[in-house]
Amino acid sequence: MEQTERVEQTERVEQPVLSPFQAQGESALLAPEAALAEGLAQHVELWSRELGASPEAARDAADAARAVSLAMAQGHVCIRLAALQATRASLLASGVVGTPAAPGACPLLLDDEGRLYLHRAFDDERRLACRLLQAAQAGRLAIISGGPGTGKTTRVAQDIAAALQAEPGLRIALAAPTGKAAARMTEALHQRAAGLDPALRALLPRESYTVHRLLGLRPGGGFAHDAAQPLALDLLVVDEASMLDLQLATRLLEAVPPAARIVLLGDKDQLAAVESGAVFADLSADRALLPVEWLEKNWRFPADSGIGRLATLVRQGEVRGALAWLRAGGDGTIRWAAGDAPAALARAGHGPFMDAVAAHPQDVARAWEAFDRFRVLCALREGPAGVEGINQALTREARQRMGGNWGAWHPGRPVMVGVNDYAMRLFNGDIGLVLPDASGQPMVWFQEGTGFRAVPPARMPRHETAYAMTVHKAQGSEFDEVLLVLPQAEVRVATRELVYTGITRARARATVCADEAALEAAIARQVLRDGGLQARLRELRASS
Repeated sequence: MEQTERVEQTERVEQPVLSPFQAQGESALLAPEAALAEGLAQHVELWSRELGASPEAARDAADAARAVSLAMAQGHVCIRLAALQATRASLLASGVVGTPAAPGACPLLLDDEGRLYLHRAFDDERRLACRLLQAAQAGRLAIISGGPGTGKTTRVAQDIAAALQAEPGLRIALAAPTGKAAARMTEALHQRAAGLDPALRALLPRESYTVHRLLGLRPGGGFAHDAAQPLALDLLVVDEASMLDLQLATRLLEAVPPAARIVLLGDKDQLAAVESGAVFADLSADRALLPVEWLEKNWRFPADSGIGRLATLVRQGEVRGALAWLRAGGDGTIRWAAGDAPAALARAGHGPFMDAVAAHPQDVARAWEAFDRFRVLCALREGPAGVEGINQALTREARQRMGGNWGAWHPGRPVMVGVNDYAMRLFNGDIGLVLPDASGQPMVWFQEGTGFRAVPPARMPRHETAYAMTVHKAQGSEFDEVLLVLPQAEVRVATRELVYTGITRARARATVCADEAALEAAIARQVLRDGGLQARLRELRASS
């Protein structure tokens, strides 16, 4: 292909410096985030003036503080000096911008390579780098990156079995950022270990934890476990580590005893954490810095399969190749529904599930089996192509099919938990199905081990209907068939990582509902978050 014909040039979504009132469409900052940034700027400017800085230096520091706060609200850890109007000399003259060598009590820090941080963010980054390097130098760190089907869980099952064989009393903790990912990790681990000796298999962990639960989240904030009160374990395995933000990753790894082993599993090409940082992608990018292994052979999708090839093309940013492969239809495992209405596709996909519930409303196992075959994944929450619009359309369809006067709790309604409720053993991201019990009363049925657990609607924590969910919420999950929906208009949240994550949630078939222009823009757009974790690791290695 001629260079002039190439359109797969990466649009790097990075280093945003936005006014609090700048219109950004669907990615507009929420008023609290803008207000926080403005409040910080005013505080920094007043502080700088009180220290005797010139009005110009105080204003530069205020503008820098505002920009850093806004950048962090969009997932960055820091902001580049080149993106600001201020000079290095002006910021250092403000009295409120320090350096790593002389941080003082300054609220902002500017490193030698021109990265400007909030002090606490720099502190988190350096502490995390220190803990990682300590574990790596002691031979107690493993970072394994690979897409779905590359054998991460199988590899870990083998490693855990070998460790238990050598030391049967080994204390092992399994964790993941969300309840759904944690539960799936335990299930997958035991499936992969089915061929082990029964006595060894009995030693495998039976429970996994969300990271917050493992650390002991306190009602008023903070965690029960930290460096001073470490976790009682010898081996920590963290799945879906790409979802860890900088602050949570720092708190988690600092709570691991120095003598314990740490294994981080994830996919460096997936969506990063919702909060600041792209920790796993940073750690996986340079195998010279840390012990990183990339698993590239896919045991589920051969390289020339429909989903496998599309995932590779999207991951590499090959726009024309991805669109051509979608047009061709590959081997029948992928479909491009460019002109179809997303709600109609969603109704067709969930049709067998609704039919199963209508015919056998009290058969929980049958309903769950039908529901888990298909899921709608959206880039946005709002609009007809978003989670809310599709959920409303399918709720109307379900009520018509089910009949009766069920109200909100009609049979077959899927609901997603929105908060962690430890008393009810329900966690953010858990999904239940509303089905009548033996007496005909609606209950919400959650999968639990090999069975199901019923929760009365009145006991449910905050939740929402979940015929469709965002791609972010689907991380850590897999379904037989996936419908990935992008909005017609180009939006900044639709990125290469989002498309890749969405289609790789499918085990057997994936349908992409998107206009050509919107899909082309999404595959071309790569999110690169600003941060200095690799720089901190290099600095620490050089000084050790």
